[in-house]
Amino acid sequence: MSNYAVIKGASYILAAAPDMVLHNGTTQTTEMIVNPESEYLKELPEHLRSYEDVLSYIPNQVYIGNMTSRELGETEFPWYDKKAAEPKRQGRFGEIMPQDEFLGLMQICDVFDLVKLEPAFAQSVKEKLTAHGMLKAEQISVLDKNADGIEEIERLISEEHAEGLYHEGKLVGAVKRAHDVDVNLSAHTMLENIVTKASSVLAILHLLRVTGIAPGEVDYVIDCCEEACGDMNQRGGGNFAKAAAEVAGLTGATGSDVRGFCAGPSHALLDAASLVKAGTFKNVVVTAGGCTAKLGMNGKDHVKKGLPVLEDCIGGFAVLISENDGVNPVIRTDIVGRHAVGTGSSPQAVISSLVTDPLEKAGLKITDVDKYAPELQNPDITKPAGAGDVPEANYKMIAALGVKRGDIQRADLANFVKAHGMTGWAPTQGHIPSGVPYVGFCREEILAGETQRAMIIGKGSLFLGRMTNLFDGISFIIEKNAGKEEEGGVSEEQIKSLIGEAMRDFAASLLKQ
Repeated sequence: MSNYAVIKGASYILAAAPDMVLHNGTTQTTEMIVNPESEYLKELPEHLRSYEDVLSYIPNQVYIGNMTSRELGETEFPWYDKKAAEPKRQGRFGEIMPQDEFLGLMQICDVFDLVKLEPAFAQSVKEKLTAHGMLKAEQISVLDKNADGIEEIERLISEEHAEGLYHEGKLVGAVKRAHDVDVNLSAHTMLENIVTKASSVLAILHLLRVTGIAPGEVDYVIDCCEEACGDMNQRGGGNFAKAAAEVAGLTGATGSDVRGFCAGPSHALLDAASLVKAGTFKNVVVTAGGCTAKLGMNGKDHVKKGLPVLEDCIGGFAVLISENDGVNPVIRTDIVGRHAVGTGSSPQAVISSLVTDPLEKAGLKITDVDKYAPELQNPDITKPAGAGDVPEANYKMIAALGVKRGDIQRADLANFVKAHGMTGWAPTQGHIPSGVPYVGFCREEILAGETQRAMIIGKGSLFLGRMTNLFDGISFIIEKNAGKEEEGGVSEEQIKSLIGEAMRDFAASLLKQ
C-alpha cells in the first residue's frame, strides 16, 4: 500500500448570529428592497432564537461533537421543538460561540481598522474573550481601541455607507467600507469577508486544541469557503487561507484558496492529501469559515409554518492532513470519483460518477463502503422549505445503483440506507454540509474499529456563477490505516510477515538436516 496522507483531526464551530439573519442574510436584505413592508419582515423578529435555544438545539450539539448522528436519528422528528438533555457550549470538536463574542472576534481579525464597536460593548466582550482563553492578551487588547461612541457609528452608517453590527436588536458597531468606489471593497463585502475569516480562525484554533499540533508545525493552509476577497483589479485574488493563518498564529505556514461551491471542501482535502503524499508539505490544514448570505435563507418557509428561523448560525471547520503515521485513517487518493465535463447532470449520472465508477475501478462493491457522507444538510431546515431530506435522497440513489449492479437485493434497499447512511445535522451554509461534517466522527469510528472504510462526497452547482451550466462533484475514500510504508515500499506488517516466514523456513531446514 502506498504511503497515503492521514487525517490527524477535525474541528467544527458555530457562531450564533440572530441579528445577522435580519441585517445580512440575502433573503432578508432582498425583501427589504423589493417589499420593505412585507408581513414576513414584520413577523421575522419573533421567530429568532436565543443563544440558549441555539445551544440546546440537538443538530448543533451533534455538529460540535457532543452528540452523534445516530442519537439524532433516534430522536423523534422534527427536532426544532426538542432540546438536548445536557447542552454545552464546548464540544470535543469545537464550540458554539455567542454572537457578542463573535463580533469581538471579528474586530480582532480585522487588520485594516474597518470594524468599529461601541466602547462599553467592546469592554464587555473583552472580558468574555479573556475568559474564553483561546486568544492571546495582545490580540484581545485590540478591543481597547474603541473610543468612538454610538453617535459616530451611526454617522458612519448614514454618511459613509458602513454596515451596522447589531446585538439583541441594538446597534453596537459597524464595518466600514475599505474604498469609496470599489464595490469589491464595499462595507457589505468587507463584513462578509471578515465574518468568513473570523469563523475560519476560530475553527483553526480549535483544530490546534483537538490535535495538539504546535502552530509552527503547520506548513500549508488551504481555504475552501464560498466567499472571495480582492479588489477591482483582481476581485477574487484571495488569500483567506494565509489571512486566517496569521491570526491563528501559524507562523510557519503559507497557503492558498480553493473554490468549487459546495464541492470545494472535497477538492481541498484531496489537494491537501496529494501535497502531503508527494512530500511537498508535512502538515496541511484545510479550513473554511461560514457565510452571512445564507443566514435565514429558507426563513420565509420557516416563518410561514410557524417554525423558528433555524439558519441562524455561522459555520466553520478545519481538518489537519499529515504524513502517514501508521495509525490515523488514510485518504485513498487512488480511489477518487469525479464529475467530469462530459458526465451529465442527471442524478443517476452524478452518483454513478462519484460513487459506483471509482468503486468499480478499485474492485469494490457498494457494500464494501461502511458509511457514505454526501450532502449532510439538516432535514429540519430543508423539509419545511420543500427540499425534502437531502442525505436520504442521496442514499436512496446510491442504494438503487447498488441494486442495478447486483451488489444488494431490492428487498435490502431500506436496510442499506439505514446501515450505510446517516441522519443529516449540518447547517445549510453552502459548502459546510458537503460531506466534511462527518470527517471528525469518521476518524474516531475508524480508530475505534467501528468503521473500516467511508466515502466523502462533495457536490457543487457551478452554474450559479453564470460561467457554465455544468454541475460538479468529487469524492474520495477514507480508510483504516494498514501501516506505514518503509523506504523500500514494504509496510511494517509485511516486514513482520516476511521475518515470520523466514524463521519458519529456517526451522524447517534444521529439521531436515
